[in-house]
Amino acid sequence: MLLFFNLGGGEIFIVLLVILLFFGSKKIPELARGLGKGIREFKDATSDIQREIQESAKVIKNETDINKP
Repeated sequence: MLLFFNLGGGEIFIVLLVILLFFGSKKIPELARGLGKGIREFKDATSDIQREIQESAKVIKNETDINKP
């Protein structure tokens, strides 16, 4: 059985059906593009934050290594 956010296959089907009825079939591709763009921007932001943290850690490590006798 497929579990996605603790939802089974039937429950996911019902959620998708409600979305289809609420937004209509013509609006779904636009919503999917927007969702994909949002996910991509979120991943890019988390990657940038990770890179900044790693760079800061390297600088701190280098500064502490220089000060050692």
